[in-house]
Amino acid sequence: MMSPCPSRCARPVRVLRRALLPMMVASALAAPAQAADLLTIARDALQNNAALSSERAVTRSTEEERRVQRGDLLPQVNTSAEMVHNRQDETQSRGGVISASGTAGDDSYNTARLTLEATQALYDAINSREVVRAERQIDQQLYRLAATEQQVLIDVSTAYFEILRAYEVLQARLAQERAIGRQLEQAREQFEVGLIAITEVEEAQASFDRSRAERIAAESDLQVRFEELERLTGQRYENIEALGQRLPIRPPEFASRDHWVELAMQNNPLVLASQAGIEVSRSSVDIARAQRLPTLDAFASYQYSDSDEDGVTGHDEYSQLGLRASLPLYTGGRTSASIRQNTYLLESSQYDFEDQRRSTIQEVRSRYTRVTNDVSTIEARAQAVVSNQSALDATRAGYEVGTRNIVDVLNAEQNLYDAIAEHASARYDYVINRLSLRQQSGLLDVEALQQINAYLDGGSVAFQLPDEAGSDPVMEIGERPMP
Repeated sequence: MMSPCPSRCARPVRVLRRALLPMMVASALAAPAQAADLLTIARDALQNNAALSSERAVTRSTEEERRVQRGDLLPQVNTSAEMVHNRQDETQSRGGVISASGTAGDDSYNTARLTLEATQALYDAINSREVVRAERQIDQQLYRLAATEQQVLIDVSTAYFEILRAYEVLQARLAQERAIGRQLEQAREQFEVGLIAITEVEEAQASFDRSRAERIAAESDLQVRFEELERLTGQRYENIEALGQRLPIRPPEFASRDHWVELAMQNNPLVLASQAGIEVSRSSVDIARAQRLPTLDAFASYQYSDSDEDGVTGHDEYSQLGLRASLPLYTGGRTSASIRQNTYLLESSQYDFEDQRRSTIQEVRSRYTRVTNDVSTIEARAQAVVSNQSALDATRAGYEVGTRNIVDVLNAEQNLYDAIAEHASARYDYVINRLSLRQQSGLLDVEALQQINAYLDGGSVAFQLPDEAGSDPVMEIGERPMP
């Protein structure tokens, strides 16, 4: 689609291209031929991001919890065995007379016993409701996993475009430093022949020192941005693709802010996870109430025992088949307290949902407003570049005829490159806010990044980290833990 300001923005875009194209081309020629794009880096993050991998492990653990709870409702079979050595000493007598055998008796023998028991729960409200809670916990965790995936996508996208922002700001600061450096040399030459006073040379020197400091800060910022991307993906990218000028700048797809809010209420995974949390808490209340209900089990048992005691032959067998019911009559107030406790937790989860709902609504409205304003801001920033270029040309002409001084020229130089940097920054604000709006609405996915990725045709941005002794070449995610 066409940009909403094709005629008025055409000239600023051409000015920016003339200012930045030589630097972009030089960077592209110096960088390796193959640069990573947004889609490739996003896929790397989805595979290697540590926080996302942790959330996936939690999801698998939550799914196993359902199997754990279901196991209590299935047949339970237990067996036990014991081998006992028995020793009996007879030293009792009656009226001082030893027992009928005439002597005190000692007996030592072994006993073996084997027990096999099977039970089946026929009615157990607690276990049944624990299964229901486990299923609702799975629903909640799946929403949390989706939220983490979207957060990784927005974090990676933000880090990616922050690199491009830092790069374009750095290019503006480099051009500014070169321009003011030339102005400083010219001022020194004019001072040596007596055309200007020393104060103008000092003004030029101060402006040059300032531009140099801004360039150093921009270089540091670019390094930090690359390292942030490395943290998110566990990989290092020496160069990435740049954003082209043909990116359409337009308002959000849906003109109504309320429509975006409605989408968020239906799709935002954090809102849905909070809503699922209410059902989890409600299940916990049901479990607490079930502690007052009876349980009914069917059971069957078999026991075999044998002994080598003197005078005893053969073995014993014993079997049972029946039903077992139990009903708690009084638990010291524990059940009532548990019901109240879980009821308060249910109330808390309802407030958590309301807080998340309000926060999401506010964030969606904020992002919508920012995207809408970014469209006008980009147009205004582009026009500011043109205006400052014209102002610089006029100031230089006035300086040559003596109506302006060097301070005026330096200020005009500073204003121009500030405008160039601010215009570049506004473009990346627009892209990031647009993706954030989709994230808050629950619509951010790889396909949404692919649409932005199609406009990465502005060459490549390369960055080499300084050589540091003992530094790791890559921030490895490490071996995956084995169960």
